Amino acid sequence: MSIPVKLTLIGGPTVLIECAGLRILTDPTFDLPGEYSLGAVTLKKISQPAVSADAIGPIDAVLLSHDQHADNLDTSGRAFLTDVPKVITTVSGAKRLQQNAQGLNPWEFISLQTRDGHTLTITAAPARHGPFLIERITGDVIGFVISLDGQTENTLYITGDTVWFSGTAEVSHRFHVSTVLAFAGAAKTRGPFHLTMDVNDVLETANAFSQAAIIPVHCEGWAHFSQNAEDLIQSFKTLQLESRLRPIQPGESLSVAIGK
Repeated sequence: MSIPVKLTLIGGPTVLIECAGLRILTDPTFDLPGEYSLGAVTLKKISQPAVSADAIGPIDAVLLSHDQHADNLDTSGRAFLTDVPKVITTVSGAKRLQQNAQGLNPWEFISLQTRDGHTLTITAAPARHGPFLIERITGDVIGFVISLDGQTENTLYITGDTVWFSGTAEVSHRFHVSTVLAFAGAAKTRGPFHLTMDVNDVLETANAFSQAAIIPVHCEGWAHFSQNAEDLIQSFKTLQLESRLRPIQPGESLSVAIGK
């Protein structure tokens, strides 16, 4: 059986996932606009979240793609983690965060029991935060696949901060994905290369996950994004793929489903 999943975009990479009584949050970012110094790079947040940390309500788990960049875990988001029962993230990130954090390597998984007897399986997916060998600069990142009762059919794939590469392609070989939360925006901080999916990467994703709805997130709210949802809309329309793209604005929700 399939079960409904409600997705609400809070802003940037932060999405509230409500499924079978569980409330799961991706990459918490709740700060108001401001600047963050990361050594040689300064990130500038230019919009506030649609829902504040105080108003979001209880969360059962956070899926944190990585902890080292403020546009995926800002000051308020980091404080928010202390009240969450479980934080699922990279192995290196779990060592830094400690306490309630559990680290996963790609393809490792954990299970969350729902209140109605189902099991949500959270599988870590490979991610690469930019071009080849970028890990020595950006650090480790993971994405996530959420599946129902261990099934590989009709799953939800959260890319995390990544570009299209062999690791993301491998997700399409292991899972039948019905919905992709694509961290887009073609983020650029220094140099000519992008650190998150650009339009071409999202198109590659749509091609590989040929039956999936593509929901772009993390492409607004920060000054270092070089593309936005409108760029995706126009490109998908030009290629007559507009029916595959389901953009949402911060504060908006849409319903999908997982499971057979």
